[in-house]
Amino acid sequence: MQVDAARREKPTVTNDGATILKSVWLENPAAKILADLALQQDMVCGDGTTGVVVLAAELLREAEQLVEKNIHPQTIISGYRKAAAAARERLASVAFGVTDEVSMKQCLLNVARTTLSSKLLTHDKEHFARIAVDAVMRLKENAASLDLIHILKKPGGTLRDSYLDDGFILEKRIGVGQPRVKENCKVMVANTPMDTDKIKIFGARVKVDSFEAVHQLELAEKEKMKQKVDKILAYNCDVFINRQLIYNYPDQLFKAAGVAAIEHSDFDGMERLAAALGAEIVSTFDAPSDAPLGFCAKMEEVVIGEDTAIRFSGCKAGGACTVVLRGSSEQGLDEAERSLHDALAILSQLVLQQQQQKKEQKQAAQAAAGMVTHADGLGQGLLSSQEQQLLLVCGAGAAEMAMEAAVSDLAKKVPGKESLAVESFARALRQIPTIILDNAGLDSAEIVSQLRAQHHEGQHTMGVDVQGDGGTIDVKQLGVLEAFKSKLSQLCFATEAAEMIIRVDDIIRCAPRERSGM
Repeated sequence: MQVDAARREKPTVTNDGATILKSVWLENPAAKILADLALQQDMVCGDGTTGVVVLAAELLREAEQLVEKNIHPQTIISGYRKAAAAARERLASVAFGVTDEVSMKQCLLNVARTTLSSKLLTHDKEHFARIAVDAVMRLKENAASLDLIHILKKPGGTLRDSYLDDGFILEKRIGVGQPRVKENCKVMVANTPMDTDKIKIFGARVKVDSFEAVHQLELAEKEKMKQKVDKILAYNCDVFINRQLIYNYPDQLFKAAGVAAIEHSDFDGMERLAAALGAEIVSTFDAPSDAPLGFCAKMEEVVIGEDTAIRFSGCKAGGACTVVLRGSSEQGLDEAERSLHDALAILSQLVLQQQQQKKEQKQAAQAAAGMVTHADGLGQGLLSSQEQQLLLVCGAGAAEMAMEAAVSDLAKKVPGKESLAVESFARALRQIPTIILDNAGLDSAEIVSQLRAQHHEGQHTMGVDVQGDGGTIDVKQLGVLEAFKSKLSQLCFATEAAEMIIRVDDIIRCAPRERSGM
């Protein structure tokens, strides 16, 4: 899908729900709520933006039909809440966790493949899934810090030529005549002007009456530059990276001191680099002992494609790395970056949840060890009874149909008109696999009816098979997995947004502002 925003210089080619809704002009207030819904889902989970909007829209469509049948909105909301509670309970019952590192890595690969299947990278999803998993697994205890994974876009080649680099790559050059390779570097990251202070009065000028006076002014400016450089060198840094320009004279002083100077670094890149190196961005240099310097095992100048860049390896923050994306067009690279970011975000959430699970199990084991007094096996029994944290659910419509089965069973037990709202909620959930099948060009009515019958029999791992001959298949064995947190967020966000819009009984438009001369 191509979105031409009026204020953009180039078109945006994407199928990401949050990107589309963020780019288009929306006038309808309800549509703006759904757009905010997609952005919230993207911020919390990184994936599922299209699914949450589709589910909310289907809930609103069903609610509209109920309102036309003279069913009160409060009755609809009450039924939706009961249905959402039943759906959450069923979703938790069909979710599962992992027991060891090998299983966790394989599950992460499956989740990454599922996430990338609907993206531009679908034809190379195996390659990019391994890149995403390797990048996230490198972070270890820093899994929440996605800033340590830098995505560098370089036009040229194909998407298949993209790769994961172990170091942090900065798109800048080292100063002329300065060392191109340094090892065991202490790095200072700064945002400071390297020229002399200017007169702050607008329109002020300096008048001189001789060339000797001009020479004295130049010497005074150089002396001020030298004083600032001397303050920087007092930190005993090996590499100096500045957000602003480094002029010729300070550059010469750095060269004479054997310090590699890098200028005009972009601010986003500087923040990422400072986090990777374990440094802080400084702007004053009066207290050398108080400013923490970054560290890297090696800094070197490398060539990527036809451009020169600087690579920092062995950074202080372990796990810092760079994904170098190659492609034939800027639009393709932008979409590849968005797709890869979604995969990285959802994988980092899973790794964080697993780390939290290990921490809780360790605390439980320590508590159990302290409680062992008479029975030697008591601690092991308490540890084995520790519940696994729910991480994954089956994709390909399996999770939605499992929830639909629970909600349909609830509709038979709820009395009165609320049962109609509960049935409508079930139909909205059923639309997710229906839309998947319609997009694949398959017979959605026949396959969804088969899938519904299987889930009512308790086969909650069955989903739609769009890559095979059609029909249904055990998607858990196939490896089509999604994050439990993402599915739960979609369900909760969509239900809350639908309730909010259903409660609205009128729209009050503000009067246009008065214009002068009218």
